[in-house]
Amino acid sequence: MSDAYDPASDGAKMSFAQDMSYGDYLHTDRILTAQAPLSDAHDEMLFIVQHQTSELWMKLALHEIGAARTAIASGALQPAFKVLARVARIFDQLNASWDVLRTMTPSDYTTFRESLGRSSGFQSHQYRLIEYALGNRNTALMKVHEHRPDLHATLEEELARPSLYHVTLDRLADATGRRFDPESYRMRAPHQTDAEIESAWHEIYTDTSRFWNLYELAEKLVDLEDYFRRWRFNHVTTVERVIGFKRGTGGTSGVSYLRRMLEVELFPELWSVRGGL
Repeated sequence: MSDAYDPASDGAKMSFAQDMSYGDYLHTDRILTAQAPLSDAHDEMLFIVQHQTSELWMKLALHEIGAARTAIASGALQPAFKVLARVARIFDQLNASWDVLRTMTPSDYTTFRESLGRSSGFQSHQYRLIEYALGNRNTALMKVHEHRPDLHATLEEELARPSLYHVTLDRLADATGRRFDPESYRMRAPHQTDAEIESAWHEIYTDTSRFWNLYELAEKLVDLEDYFRRWRFNHVTTVERVIGFKRGTGGTSGVSYLRRMLEVELFPELWSVRGGL
C-alpha cells in the first residue's frame, strides 16, 4: 500500500508561522464567526448565511457599478461592457441564493421569526445604494436609515452623483447631438420615461452599425436589468412561499409591497423603445 500523498513533495508550502495564509488574507475568522443565531432553531443559520452572503455579493455589485459608471462617464465604453456583464452575473448569483432559502418551509421559519424583531431586508442600505446607483432614487426610503448617520450620509453622497443611467444618457446625447430635458436628470427622484430619450434610443437601434458602442451599451444595461428583475421576482415568490401574505417583519405589506417593486423600471426607455422598432 502506497504512502499518503504529501503536497510538500510537490513544493506546496505547509508552514505559515511567518507567512500570510489563505485564512489570514480572507479574514475567515471574522467572516465565520459573524453568525450569531438568536434562537435554537436549526434553520436560523440558513437564514443568516443567505442574507450575509447576499450582502457580500451586493458589496461587489456596488464596486463594479461604480467602476462602470466611471468608465462610461469618461467615454471608455469598451471596459464598461466587461464590468456590466459581471454585474449581471452577480445578480444571477444573488438570484440563485433564493433556491437555497426556499428549502425552508413556513413551519421552519416560524421557529425563529420572532427572533428577528423588526429587522428586515427592506432595511439593507446596500440594496438601497444599488437602486440609487442604477437610477431608482426613491428618497422616501432614506428615513429607514436615519438611525445610522454614517449610512445615511453614504446614501446622500450617492444621490449627489449622477446615476449609471445619467452618465449613459450623457453619452447618448453626445452621440446623437441631442439635449434632453433637465427633468430627465433629476438626482433625487426615480427616472421617468422621456419621449426625447426614447427617440434617441430609437435612432441608436435603427442604425446599429453607426452607433455600435451605444447599441452594445444599451443591451448590456438591458441584460443587467433583466437579471435584476429576476432577482426581485424570485424574492417575491420566496416570500410568498414562506410567509404567504403576512406583513413583513419590517412592517411592509410583504408580498404586496414586493410585487409593486416589480413594476419599477430602471432604464424605462430601453424597454419602451422596443415596441416602436
